Amino acid sequence: MNRNKITFMASETPQANAALVKLRDRYDDVGPENAEVIVVLGGDGFMLSVLHDTRHMDLPIYGMNQGTVGFLMNRFSEDDLPARIEAAQMATLHPLAMTAIDGSGLEHEAMAINEVSVFRETRQAAKIRISIDGNVRLDELVCDGVLVATPAGSTAYNLSAHGPILPLEAEILALTPISAFRPRRWRGALLPSTAHVHFDVLEPEWRPVSVVADNQEIRDVRAIDVVENLAAQLYLLFDPEHNLEERILNEQFIP
Repeated sequence: MNRNKITFMASETPQANAALVKLRDRYDDVGPENAEVIVVLGGDGFMLSVLHDTRHMDLPIYGMNQGTVGFLMNRFSEDDLPARIEAAQMATLHPLAMTAIDGSGLEHEAMAINEVSVFRETRQAAKIRISIDGNVRLDELVCDGVLVATPAGSTAYNLSAHGPILPLEAEILALTPISAFRPRRWRGALLPSTAHVHFDVLEPEWRPVSVVADNQEIRDVRAIDVVENLAAQLYLLFDPEHNLEERILNEQFIP
């Protein structure tokens, strides 16, 4: 990796923009077309946006936290940036590919780095049939929703919905219900990364459902397919002392 070929991207917050000015004063910004690495300044939400927007560039991304949680980010420092990038460890992420059919029969496609989430649209609980690899595994889930999370996304919304934390190397997806009513005791499932997840929306006229792939929403859907796109690769760089695997492990021991 050429440590000098850096381009910077920052969120629109005053904090991130102030950090951007400081870094550009010290290091050359060669622009996206000439860069070997992208340095992202912001929080996890902005990092997700950059991962989506730059996926065609096939460049590793080194984030520095200028947001709130910063799970996907390194600590911010102006010093020794090229050396930190050179020493950084790379994590390879595989996004989810989502296909949804709406009430008009139109097909929608989207990519999700964290999760694909299905939600009820009204006061009525959703009713969803779940199939895995063509086999019906749950005839009727009555719930607020259900999601499929990647290992990288397992500490995001999935964790808030009481889903499991997944190590990156596990090659597993989390299937997690959101406020399940029936079956009341169902807590979700761990699926191999090769699994094809299919959701059928039951009674869609009375119980409308939307689906969200990271930040892209499709409303009034009838059926959703989710698979991990193993051919797509996204690259994140982490400082050795605070890499993504270590963060995932730490999260499991936070009281």
